[in-house]
Amino acid sequence: MSFMLLIVEDPAQRGTRTRTEGEAVFRRMVDFSEDLKKQGKLLAVESLESQQKGSRVQVRGGRAQVLDGPFAEAKEMVGGFFLLNCRTREEALAIAQACPAAEWATVEVRETAPCYL
Repeated sequence: MSFMLLIVEDPAQRGTRTRTEGEAVFRRMVDFSEDLKKQGKLLAVESLESQQKGSRVQVRGGRAQVLDGPFAEAKEMVGGFFLLNCRTREEALAIAQACPAAEWATVEVRETAPCYL
């Protein structure tokens, strides 16, 4: 089964670290990813740019609207994700608990499924 771990973080928290601290945190995440890859659990992983550089797209009544960030109303942002191959939900939850990002963000665990379910 595939599970997505979404790293949901406070948009301001990245700015509280020095560059050295940020690089150390990133290294921990890379090491975590490499371990998952060696176990055959990792399907994909990416860190996402801040919402400052993001855009939101909506199409309503055939008209597209593009809103560029930052998004003032956002209290949280998705900072990255892991796509995993796990046997059970419990296995995915255990991986989420071991994720270094759980120390400074929320790791949301969701099984992939068709959007009509």
